[in-house]
Amino acid sequence: MMHKYERILYWSEADEKFIVEVPELAGCIADGNTAQDALSNAEKIIDEWIETAKALNREIPQPRGKLMFA
Repeated sequence: MMHKYERILYWSEADEKFIVEVPELAGCIADGNTAQDALSNAEKIIDEWIETAKALNREIPQPRGKLMFA
């Protein structure tokens, strides 16, 4: 499922991979060998983050779109 959460994509020299962070979902981070792989992996991680939050009865933030500080 395609979610509307903001994603921040960058290259990590230390990991030698592209990293995607989802700031609205605490700890939601994915990586990949290409930017497209990292973004695709982020979709899977977002789904898992939401599934876990539901299972634990935790609040799931509504997507806000572009964050002011990003």
